[in-house]
This record gives sequence, C-alpha cells and structure tokens, in this order.
Amino acid sequence: MVIDEGDIITAGGILAWADLGLVLVERLLGPGVMLATARFLLIDPPRRHQHVYKAFLPKLDHRDAAIRRVQHDLHARHAEPQSVAEMAALAGLTDRTFLRRFQKATGLRPTEYLQQVRVMKARDALELINQPVDQIAWSVGYNDAAAFRKVFQRLTGVAPNFYRQRFAIGRAAGA
Repeated sequence: MVIDEGDIITAGGILAWADLGLVLVERLLGPGVMLATARFLLIDPPRRHQHVYKAFLPKLDHRDAAIRRVQHDLHARHAEPQSVAEMAALAGLTDRTFLRRFQKATGLRPTEYLQQVRVMKARDALELINQPVDQIAWSVGYNDAAAFRKVFQRLTGVAPNFYRQRFAIGRAAGA
C-alpha cells in the first residue's frame, strides 16, 4: 500500500492516501501518535502488505491449448482430487513434459495453480455465504481444514475468519 524508500514515500490505490498520511505521522511524531490519529479518524493503521486484496487472475492467454484445457478442467472440478498424472493424461502429455509446459504457460506449478483456484473459490464463499470455515474448506476441495487455513493464510496474508470479518457481505456478514 505504501512504498517507503527513505527520501521518497508514495502510495498506490484509491484510498492509500490515508495509509500514506499515517506513515508520515508515524515517521514524524512516532507510533503512538500515529495509532491515536488512526483511532480518531476511525481507520485502520497502515497495512504493510496487500496480499488480502490480490485477486488470482489465471493466465489463459498463452498459446498452449493442451494446458488451457487442463486449466479449464481445474476450474470446473476444483473440489475433486487432482493428480499430476491425471492432468498430464488430459493434456495428452507425459508427466514431465506436462509439468514443464504448465509452468511455462501459467507461471505456476499445477499444485500451486489448484491452490489458487481453491482459495479464490473460498474467498467468494467467505464473502457471500454463512457457512463454517471447515465446511467451505471441504467444499473447495480440502479434506483437512487445518491445511486449508494454512494455505489460505499463506496466499492472502490473513486467516479465513479474519477475511470473512473484513470482507463479508450479505448473509455472510453476520458470521
């Protein structure tokens, strides 16, 4: 949100000016004054990362039709178990060739890609529906809710419950 390179401080995003202002207050007057200012303005202290706002945008504009077919299948069947061998067979490639071409086309390994798809679906569910996190984890393809929470935290920077508190709308807002 805020890039602080010593003599140059800048911010990105429509409301990042608030973070930038608080960073300047902190630098000039200290963290206590910055926190008091944030509370007075009813805004959160400056965020140090943007993971929670980052959306997964699958790269589909590559020219590898076999890999694109697997990507579409992963999106359609994200909750089902997926092995590299099955994905390679769908693409009509050997495992090793599939892995190389998938990473070249998408920038991710197949397992990383599937994690991104599942977390994207989980984010939607956390925002829109009032189901327990464990049930959402299961619905997007995780048999182990703890593993889901760990992956979600790594990819978004926050726990699923915090994400829901921050971004839920509609029926999920009461969760």
